[in-house]
Amino acid sequence: MSADFLGSGWAFPVQVDPSDDVAVSRYEDNIRESITIILGTAKGERQMRPDFGCGLHELVFAKNNTATAGLAAYHVEQALIRWEPRIELLRVEAHPEVAQSGNLRLPGAKLVINVEYRVIATNSIFNLVYPFYLTEGVGA
Repeated sequence: MSADFLGSGWAFPVQVDPSDDVAVSRYEDNIRESITIILGTAKGERQMRPDFGCGLHELVFAKNNTATAGLAAYHVEQALIRWEPRIELLRVEAHPEVAQSGNLRLPGAKLVINVEYRVIATNSIFNLVYPFYLTEGVGA
């Protein structure tokens, strides 16, 4: 059975394949990459579609606490409901990463966002973990 109905598009990040063509992602990989693009795009960032993206970026420099985590989960949920019609969201959770420093447990500079979703066309369930850095110059 072919899964062509799930879609395909340029791979993210954009790259070339061994035959020097633009690399393509297909099916569930394409959906996962689409989710990553939605979450990684700040509203107003796209010139011809200023409403595309996620309000997550409004939280940069916010305190790393449960209130910020709740807002992050809300922004992710709203963006994915609007921009990725191929999925049904099952659960979105965000929590502050805690850094250990000796005997102290301090909030880190990152929120960890867990997105559990179902691909509507195949009924397959997936989980995506998205790190969101609250301070500049941090990350992998």
